[in-house]
Amino acid sequence: MSSLFLISISLWTCDSNADTPPEEPAGDVIMYVTTSSRSQDFKKQAVNFSDEQAASIITLDPTKRYQTMDGFGAAVTGSSAYNLLKMTPENRAKFLKETFSPTEGMGYSYIRIAIGCSDFSLSEYTCWDNKEAGFGLTAEETDYVIPVLKEILAINPTLKILASPWTCPIWMKERVDDNPWTGGHLKKEYYADYAGYFIKWIQAFKSNGINITSVTPQNEPLNDYNSASLHMDWEEERDFVNLHLAPQIKESGLGTKIYLYDHNYDVADYPLNIYNAGVDNDVVAGAAFHDYGGQIDALSYIHEQAPGKELIFTETSIGTWNNGRDLSARLMADMEYVTLGTVNRWCKAVIVWNLMLDSDMGPNRPGGCQTCYGAVDILRTNFKDIRRNSHYYIIGHMSSVVKPGATRIGSGGYSESGIVYSAFENTDGTYALVLMNNTNENKKITVNGGNKRFTYEVPTKAVISYQWKK
Repeated sequence: MSSLFLISISLWTCDSNADTPPEEPAGDVIMYVTTSSRSQDFKKQAVNFSDEQAASIITLDPTKRYQTMDGFGAAVTGSSAYNLLKMTPENRAKFLKETFSPTEGMGYSYIRIAIGCSDFSLSEYTCWDNKEAGFGLTAEETDYVIPVLKEILAINPTLKILASPWTCPIWMKERVDDNPWTGGHLKKEYYADYAGYFIKWIQAFKSNGINITSVTPQNEPLNDYNSASLHMDWEEERDFVNLHLAPQIKESGLGTKIYLYDHNYDVADYPLNIYNAGVDNDVVAGAAFHDYGGQIDALSYIHEQAPGKELIFTETSIGTWNNGRDLSARLMADMEYVTLGTVNRWCKAVIVWNLMLDSDMGPNRPGGCQTCYGAVDILRTNFKDIRRNSHYYIIGHMSSVVKPGATRIGSGGYSESGIVYSAFENTDGTYALVLMNNTNENKKITVNGGNKRFTYEVPTKAVISYQWKK
């Protein structure tokens, strides 16, 4: 088993250490435990079924069935790919295995990449910067992103990939200021060409052995101020998607899904307005959300208004503004609001922002986020020592036991402030339960799953993931 499960509690750990693999824990229920203090650092353990019953009982109800899960993961930006490729091949292979392997690691199963540049790229660019020269992948794709994706796919061939553009080619824009990369609107005469750009980009990745599961028409369409951005009001996105992007994807036979919006909770009516105007349900799967504005209950509102459309969560970041490298400050809040909170409000997938940044929060672009941390940060002086942050753990706690195709099921009975959980039925005949204890004391909890029962004392300020055969 990977040495991931016995990570040192030091802030930066060396991934080149050849630790002796621990013995596999024996028991009916496999579990992973992380405490805010790092006294247990994604520690793999086991417990047996028993007749013991604590006062606090959680009972699973598989007759109550909610959404089917697509996966959990992080963004492989140009910056993340650059940092990964600065590692030695051996250290990189070890980290990627620990992160993406469904059998020997956390099993991350969904990633997000940019169509062209993002604010975490090596330059501002699109794949069609010269109108006359035509479309073409750049060195950022061919030298960084695609090689890393191929290594990840070799570890997890069923990985899903979401792609989002930060801007269209600037010659397609109506200019609004001196910086052509930021803001502006897509000129109506280029709607068809821009949809064709998506098709060419998806096909270019497919020719490299990389299938794109889904796209969003625009990252943060109401944010004009990123290092690269494009303003797209809902009426513009409606026309672009309905009249051009969806028909061209359908005609191409690529099978790529579209998720609308891809922005904050505070303008939740944006995708609803487009749904109400009518969409091609064969191509437009649902809507994507970020959490930099508004409240998480917007997800429940959207589901109530459009129960037949999917919800996915596609970006959130940690940084200097929220003590992003302090696990004691972030683990509980991020688990509650980024993963369990979104899943319990109907999200089928959860993706956090950069998988890996360096210890100086880069590389990043002027005008973009200068204060963001990655799910993990790598020491820039040696590109070997890694610091794992809250986002790495909260995704791992979900992906390690909740597999693609799992169905969220009913669970209840135990209700206390600070205790949050969600239950799932996997397609392989196992149940999964992910639970957090954000109280100041250990909690002894009995879990009833079908005709089987187990009891375990959950540490204070801890996240625990369980998986067992039905």
